[in-house]
Amino acid sequence: RPLPTVLTVVSMVVSLVLLGLALKTLPVGTAYAVWTGIGTVGTALLGIWLLGEPATAIRLACIALIVCGIMGLKLAA
Repeated sequence: RPLPTVLTVVSMVVSLVLLGLALKTLPVGTAYAVWTGIGTVGTALLGIWLLGEPATAIRLACIALIVCGIMGLKLAA
């Protein structure tokens, strides 16, 4: 199935380019933590939305905590 493969590769390249741009203004540790946090939240939300994974209260609360942590890191940078 070439379409999912192409979309994955394009997404990875775009993600790395955006990380490189973020590194111009953010410290490496903050930029990498924000980058991985966004990837984690995005993966969890896509799993809920596209794959029908359960959206339990604890799962959504943990996603919210990750988002709060990302915002805190960005504000502290």
